[in-house]
Amino acid sequence: MEKKRLVEKKYLFTFILITSLFALWGFANDITNPMVAAFQTLMEISAAKASMVQFAFYGGYATMAVPAALFIRKYSYKVGVLIGLGLYAVGAFLFIPAAQFQEFTFFCVSLYILTFGLAFLETSANPFILSLGDKSNSTRRLNLAQAFNPVGSLSGMAVASFIVLPNLISDKRDATGQIIFGSLSEAEKNNIRLHDLAVIRDPYVAIGLVVLVMFVIIALTKMPSLKGEQDGKTSARTTLSRLWHNKIYRNGVLAQVLYVAAQIMVWTFIIQYADHLGIDKATAQRYNILAMSLSLTGRFLGTFIMRWVNQRRLLAFFGVGASICTFGAICIEGMMGLYSLVCISFFMSIMFPSIYGIALENVQSEDTSLGAAFLVMAIVGGALMPPLQGHFIDQQVIFGWPAVNVSFCLPFFCFLLITIYGFWSFKLKNR
Repeated sequence: MEKKRLVEKKYLFTFILITSLFALWGFANDITNPMVAAFQTLMEISAAKASMVQFAFYGGYATMAVPAALFIRKYSYKVGVLIGLGLYAVGAFLFIPAAQFQEFTFFCVSLYILTFGLAFLETSANPFILSLGDKSNSTRRLNLAQAFNPVGSLSGMAVASFIVLPNLISDKRDATGQIIFGSLSEAEKNNIRLHDLAVIRDPYVAIGLVVLVMFVIIALTKMPSLKGEQDGKTSARTTLSRLWHNKIYRNGVLAQVLYVAAQIMVWTFIIQYADHLGIDKATAQRYNILAMSLSLTGRFLGTFIMRWVNQRRLLAFFGVGASICTFGAICIEGMMGLYSLVCISFFMSIMFPSIYGIALENVQSEDTSLGAAFLVMAIVGGALMPPLQGHFIDQQVIFGWPAVNVSFCLPFFCFLLITIYGFWSFKLKNR
C-alpha cells in the first residue's frame, strides 16, 4: 500500500507559512514566563499576585477561543489568522503606555488582549495544519508543525535571558546573594522601575512589528479552501452534542487542561526553584533555555518515532518519564533537583500536539473548528494552576520541606492523569 505524503505538494507553501505562526506564539509564551519573577521583585508583590501575569495571559485564551471558533465557522481559517495577528500586535503595542504608567494591572490587560490574538491564531492554525493532507498522519503533521513552536520559545527565552533579565537593575544582589531593591529609598525605586519597565516593554514592541509584517504577507497570499473550514451549516448545538458524546475528545480536553497547567508551572517556576538555590534570574533563565532545547529535541524525535510507535502509546510513555522527573524535582534538594526539573521538558515535548491530534482524530470534519476551540480553551489550565503553585511557594516551608519543591506536586498529579489518558485512549482505539 502506498504511503500517504505527510504534506501534499499543493499544500506545501501554505504549510510552511502557517507553521511559521507557531513560532510567533511560542515567543510570546516564553518571554512572558520569566516576567512573573521580574514583576514580583519590581512591583514588590507576592509570587501568587505576580503569577496573575499567567492568569491574564492564559485567561485570554479561555475568553476568546470559542468566539474565535464561531467566527471561523462563518468565515475561514485565513480570516481567523488575520484577526489573530491584528489582536496580537495591538496587545504588544499596549506595552508602551503600560510601561509609561508603571501599572502592573495595565501590563496584565495588555497580555490579556494579546492572547485574544493567540486564541484566534491557535484555533485557526492547528486544525488548518491537520487539514493539509491525509487524516491518517494528521497527528504527525501537527507534531512537525508544533516542533517550530519551541523555536519561537527559545527565541523568547534567549531575549529574556540575554537582553531583558541581565539589564534589570531591580535584580542586583549583595555579597550574600540577596536582592537589594527592597532596601532602597522610594525615589531610587521609582527611577529603577522606569528603567526596568522600559527594558521589559521593548521586546514586545519589536515582536508587534514582526507580527504586522506577517499580517501583510498572509493577507496577500492565496490560501486553499479546505473541507471543514466552512462548517456553519451544522448548528452549534448539534456539534456540541456530538463532541460531548465523543469520549476520546471529551477526556482529551481535560488532558489538555492538565498538560498546559503542568507546562506553565514547570517553565514559570524554574526561576523560583533556582532562586531558592541562590541563582540570579538571568542565570536561572538559562536553565529555562536548556529545558526548551530538550523540548525541541523531544518534539522532532517524537515525530520521527511516531512512524513506528502509536502516538497514544508514546504519549503514555512520555507521561511516565515526565512523572519520574517531576518526582525527582520534588524529592531531591540542590542542583540535582533542578536538573530533574529541566529534564521534564523533554517528556512534555509531544504532549500538546499529541493530545490535540488524538482528541480530534474521530471528530467529524464539520465539527473541527468548534472542537479545536475547546482544545485551545483548555489552555486556561495555564491561568488556574500557577497562582495556586505561587501560593504554595509563598509559604517558604511546608511540612519541613522547601515549599518550592513541594509545589511541584501539582504538575506531578497532572502528568499522572495524562499518562492514564494515553494508555486508556490506546486501549480504547484498539478495542
